[in-house]
Amino acid sequence: MLAPFELLWALIGLVLTIVATWMEAFTINPPWAWGSSGVELMSLGVSFQVGAVLLTGCVGGRNAAALSQIAYLVLGLALFRVFEFPVFTQGGGLSYVREPGFGYLVAFVPAGWICGYLAFQEPPKLENLAYSALCGLGIIHGLGIIYLTFASLLGWLQTVSASYWELLLAYSLVPLPGHLVVVCAVAVLSLTLRHLLFY
Repeated sequence: MLAPFELLWALIGLVLTIVATWMEAFTINPPWAWGSSGVELMSLGVSFQVGAVLLTGCVGGRNAAALSQIAYLVLGLALFRVFEFPVFTQGGGLSYVREPGFGYLVAFVPAGWICGYLAFQEPPKLENLAYSALCGLGIIHGLGIIYLTFASLLGWLQTVSASYWELLLAYSLVPLPGHLVVVCAVAVLSLTLRHLLFY
């Protein structure tokens, strides 16, 4: 049975994931460029969605992270038809299982669980939390690529005019640098939250 703490973090993780799906991640330009151009925001080309999954694991633990992502999938697949609220980036509904990025969304469940499991093996330290988040990110991309590969081979993807390699580039290779920056931010933020919450 889940503790109230885990249920609270599962709810927080669900809300974070939904909101973060629509929030683009930014960073600032390097300090050595501030003299000539000032401080500028630069897009990382990804949303904070993956960061929300990993943050929930690093702060809420494995059960909260997995439960939040199961709820996210259920909302996107089942309730989209009722409320027409676009939970996923391209809508939702049962037909979403034929989208190229669906495997990455399914991977949120084991990624959150593994990230949460590793994050609580030792007292919180920056390197442990970064490693936990990095492992979660690896699972997201690994399982997403496996799903994309099988769906492409089986001709399961709907209305996709891009080749397999173009999809792989768009869903894994291009977003990876931005996701790595998000992993660093998750490690710092989760360490801060864990110290503030005294656990």
